[in-house]
Amino acid sequence: MTGRPRPAITDLPAYKPGRSAAAAEADHGIRDAIKLASNELPFGPLPTVAGAISSGIEQIHLYADHGAGQLRSDLARFLDVDVAQVTVGAGSAGILQQICLSYCSPGDEIAMCWPSFEAYPVFALLVEAEQIRVPLRDETFDLSALAAAITPATKVAFVTNPNNPTGTVVGTDEIVAFLDAVPSTCLVVLDEAYNEFVDDPRVTDSTRLLDDHSNLVITRTFSKAHGLAGLRVGYAVGHPDVISMIDRTLVPFAVNALAQRAAVASLAAVDEMRERVATVVAERARVRDALRTRGWTTPDPQANFVWLPVTDAAAELGVALERQGVVTRAFPDVGVRVTISDTAGNDRLLAALDASGVTPR
Repeated sequence: MTGRPRPAITDLPAYKPGRSAAAAEADHGIRDAIKLASNELPFGPLPTVAGAISSGIEQIHLYADHGAGQLRSDLARFLDVDVAQVTVGAGSAGILQQICLSYCSPGDEIAMCWPSFEAYPVFALLVEAEQIRVPLRDETFDLSALAAAITPATKVAFVTNPNNPTGTVVGTDEIVAFLDAVPSTCLVVLDEAYNEFVDDPRVTDSTRLLDDHSNLVITRTFSKAHGLAGLRVGYAVGHPDVISMIDRTLVPFAVNALAQRAAVASLAAVDEMRERVATVVAERARVRDALRTRGWTTPDPQANFVWLPVTDAAAELGVALERQGVVTRAFPDVGVRVTISDTAGNDRLLAALDASGVTPR
């Protein structure tokens, strides 16, 4: 082996992105496959966002603002918080990695319910932290059990709301009870990558909890509702001391200039973004109802995807759908996650399920 890599890195599993439509076409000898595996929006950028990106191309020979000052200021104003409470990073996943780098040493603990976002274990292994995994209850984060599992060695606890891959939520009152039960020495990371898609009335604005809980940090992204997944820009909101620590592990110029311009423009067009989200939410309800009518079990979806908890049939169903030209995300022995697309794409999903040969469960 060339060089001397850290043992933790040689054993580190690679993050597994959703399969592309091209890969499915090559594997199954099909054409016109659609990708519903990565929770991407079915729309291109808003016109004003596209214009902001285009007008910035002439300056890409220059470094971006490392601190993303304008975007931080706009986010602080949008969220009604102090600018010192906001940071920006390379997607919310980039900030999650920064949090682990900033707070966890070898042997510390990182707590989470499971299954959840697949990058959490990767980040924990990267910093050589021990993982505490608490099973979901009814496809949902079991915050009481998670709180009970936290020890003095637990530095970070992830709460994913809505959860990925199950799409379920816990109410804000449950989150407050969890925060009250967790010691202040444990940083609670509320991962809200799909926050804009939530319509469950039990979930209210989590940023209002920050004044009473200095160990809370909330992460969100422009990748999902804003449709900027290819540009990698996310943000976090928390106590200024926490934000300062996170900023220390930001890779220089991690958020590129075009990403910053796009995020600023998208935040200024938030009403248009919400109109698109409403379209996705309406399609989500239609797909959910169609699935249940067909006999499929699916929990109440609160993100931009639906979850089929088919357990040991997950791999079989994933392959069967691919053969019909619909690429989803199968979690072997757990379930299948399917991104909500436009009406035509969702109709293809339902038709592919009907033709899959897998019995609804």
